Amino acid sequence: MKHLTIDVDGVSVAYRESGPADGPVLLLLHGFPTSSHQFTRLMDALGDTPYRLIAPDHPGFGRTRAPAGFTYSFDRLADVLEGFTDALGLDRYALYVFDFGAPIGLRLAARRPDRVTGLIVQNGNAYEEGLSDAAREFAGLRRTDPGAEERVRGLFTEAGTRFQYETGVADTSLIDPANPTLDVHYLGLPGRADAQADLAFDYASNFGHYPAWQAWIRASAVPVLVVWGAGDPFFTPAGAEAYLRDAPDAEVHVFEGAGHFALETHLPAIAPLISKFLLTKLP
Repeated sequence: MKHLTIDVDGVSVAYRESGPADGPVLLLLHGFPTSSHQFTRLMDALGDTPYRLIAPDHPGFGRTRAPAGFTYSFDRLADVLEGFTDALGLDRYALYVFDFGAPIGLRLAARRPDRVTGLIVQNGNAYEEGLSDAAREFAGLRRTDPGAEERVRGLFTEAGTRFQYETGVADTSLIDPANPTLDVHYLGLPGRADAQADLAFDYASNFGHYPAWQAWIRASAVPVLVVWGAGDPFFTPAGAEAYLRDAPDAEVHVFEGAGHFALETHLPAIAPLISKFLLTKLP
C-alpha cells in the first residue's frame, strides 16, 4: 500500500492507494472522526481483486493539510474531492461512502453522474428515515443555542470518540484500540477542533440535498450494495432499507452486533460481499 499526497487548489490531500495502476477504481470515502486509515484492513482484504483502491483523507481529517482560512463545509469538501479525482485523472470509479463520506461522495455523484459505476454504502445516510432521534437533535443544534458549542466539541474527546466506536457493538474486544486512539490524535492537532465544529454545524445542510441524491440513484441505475451496522446510534437500519426505494435491485445487509464502524467488528462478513459486488455487479 502506498501513502501519497497531491496538491488540490492549495490543499495537500493525503491518500492511500493499493492495487494495479490500470485497474478499475474504487474510491473509498471515510467519515467522522476518522480518516483513510479506517480502510486499511478492507483494502488488504480486497487485494485479490483487480481494483485500484484509493482512499483520501478529507480536509480537516488525517494527514491532509488545508491552508489557513479554508472553509470547512460539506460543499467545500466535495469541491476538494472533485479536484482530487480530476488531479488523479479518475474519469470512472465506483464509490464506497461511509458517514460524512456519504454527503461528500453523493455531492460528487450528482455533479459528475457519468463517472460513477457503482455505489457501496456503509452506514452512510441519504434518507430522512435513517436519522435517529439523537442524530436529528444533534443536527438541529445551532451555534447560537446555549451550550451547543460545548455539546458538539464533546464528540472530539476520547470519551466521545469511544462512544462512536463502541455503541451498539456486541463484542467491543473486536475493536482495535489503536484506531480510536489515532482519531483522538488527529482531532487534537492545531485547528482541527474548530474545523470539526464547523462541519458539525453544517451537517444539516445535507438534508436539503437528499431528494437530488435519491434522484441520481434512480436515474443512474448504478448497482448498489448497502452494508450497515444495526447498532449505529446515529443512522438507523431504516436508512439502509430506504435505498431500496430508489434502487430496488440493491443488495442490503444489516449486521446485528455491529455499530457505526461496522468494518471494525464485521470485516470478515462484509469484505466478501464487497469483493463479489465489485467482480460481478460492476461494468
